Amino acid sequence: MKQDAARAAASYDEAAVLARETGRRMAARLDLVKIAPGHVADIGCATGDGIRELQRRYPAALPLALDFAKPMLDAVRGHAPIMQRLRGKAPRMAQADVRALPLAAGSIDLAWSNLMLHWLDDPRPAFAELHRVLRVGGLLMFSMLGPDTLKELRAAAQKVGSGATPRRFLDMHDIGDMLVQAGFADPVMDMELITLTYRSQRGFLADQRRIGARGALLDRGHWRDWRRILAAWERVDACLPASFEIVYGHAWKAAPTVAADGRAIVRFAGR
Repeated sequence: MKQDAARAAASYDEAAVLARETGRRMAARLDLVKIAPGHVADIGCATGDGIRELQRRYPAALPLALDFAKPMLDAVRGHAPIMQRLRGKAPRMAQADVRALPLAAGSIDLAWSNLMLHWLDDPRPAFAELHRVLRVGGLLMFSMLGPDTLKELRAAAQKVGSGATPRRFLDMHDIGDMLVQAGFADPVMDMELITLTYRSQRGFLADQRRIGARGALLDRGHWRDWRRILAAWERVDACLPASFEIVYGHAWKAAPTVAADGRAIVRFAGR
């Protein structure tokens, strides 16, 4: 996935329709949240739509863009207006894995991640690391792909009796449990189905290649199996429907109730 994302930096924007739409819907959810962050971070920023939205909403905040693919960070830098760079207002960059962030504990007020965390085989280490870098009272907001993603291709695989299938993703209830295990308070989860349509199988495959997801999204079965699956993909109104289950989540970092040595923390409110 890392090499695919690095190669896709130049073509990502022309095919990232789904990421732009989910980012827009995530941003709308921020309208319901009262927060005035001093430091914001886009984790898995790709070419930077998310960090630019956070800059627009919170112009006084220090923006940080993180991705494991350096070409993606170069694209973020290239998108920054020249005057923004000259004034020192462009996003700071960090090439990093979300499971080992080069950030101090409690240094971020708002962590944002759009359609990235589902690529991890186990997101729990990432949730633990995001909890570490958030300050008490900080917010994590994210979107991930859910288990009904590309259900049409799963049906086609079953129809032709192929063992090759699209990658399987976690259910939102399991994700919510993982957030609680990582220490987050009262996670809010919801989901929706977004369906894109394609005129041809080739168009679908080209889009996944352009965003660097084709290898990770489609099981690495033999190409002959995938030819059979794609041929069995049922059309609706002359188009090929591709459904993506989008899981949205947000959770806050609450004040700790247990000290590092295991002792309970008791707080007394002043009168």
